[in-house]
Amino acid sequence: MFIGFAEAETFLRNCKDAVIITHRNPDGDCIGAGFGLKDILEQLGVRSRVVCHDGFPARYAFLTENGAGEDFEPETIIAVDIADTKLMGKYEEIYGGRVQLCIDHHISNKAYADKTLLRGDATAACEIIYDLAVYMGVKITRHCAMCLYTGIATDSGCFKYDCTTPRAHEIAAEMMRRYDINFARINRYMFDVKSEGRMKLESRINELMELYLDGKLAIIAVTQDMMKEMGIEMEELEGFAPLTIQLENTEVGILMRERPDGVFKCSFRSAYDVNVSAICQTIGGGGHAKAAGCTVEGDLESAKKFLIGAVERALN
Repeated sequence: MFIGFAEAETFLRNCKDAVIITHRNPDGDCIGAGFGLKDILEQLGVRSRVVCHDGFPARYAFLTENGAGEDFEPETIIAVDIADTKLMGKYEEIYGGRVQLCIDHHISNKAYADKTLLRGDATAACEIIYDLAVYMGVKITRHCAMCLYTGIATDSGCFKYDCTTPRAHEIAAEMMRRYDINFARINRYMFDVKSEGRMKLESRINELMELYLDGKLAIIAVTQDMMKEMGIEMEELEGFAPLTIQLENTEVGILMRERPDGVFKCSFRSAYDVNVSAICQTIGGGGHAKAAGCTVEGDLESAKKFLIGAVERALN
């Protein structure tokens, strides 16, 4: 059932002992939304904890270092920024069929929760969390403000993606104006600071990029062996997907990252009018019209062949 802010407020004010689930390979938006919601629940006197199949990357320690919450058996299950229970990893089996509230901004949301607060026009899940807090009249702490700013900044590509709404700018400005969040340092950590391995990888991007379908499709594939060779972790590949659509004639770009289990996590980007969310939904994924994702099993060459076929059908 899809709900509005009034129903969401009633739910949150009456819930107890909540676990907040974030998606696999967590990014700034799901981490910001998860920990931001945790701060809001704390203001309501509700005990909560944030969980993620893959743990939280070190570069988000300024948001997560105070702990994800004590361990307890939850009465309430909440998912943030998760369109499909498949994105929960091990928590799908534990909590996937028991999610009572989902807060999300993906138009591909599967409506798996009992109640879903969905705003497909929002730049980020953190935009919804902020507006919900304001609606409820709940105090926003400085830490919560940092969480929400980080989520909006990362999901908007530092406010340059075309999914960026005027509301996202307004919320970011409010976080800067009222909460002294040191936005410059946050943006440096999110967009500029790189490991030595990532610097080496960037120098190889042109070599790794392959063009298909008369240059309309670009693919960058990074395997586990490549990551080990360059001394990088999978999390350090965040932010590479937009590079796949930098060439002037490319319409669709895909960043393929091999997980330790051999499955490829595929991040799609659209430069123009191709709806990559629709492509990903045919593969069991989803997302936004210009940015979406899915997973593909198999060896690298068969996975690429499968993806090329899916994009070719969409272009035709």
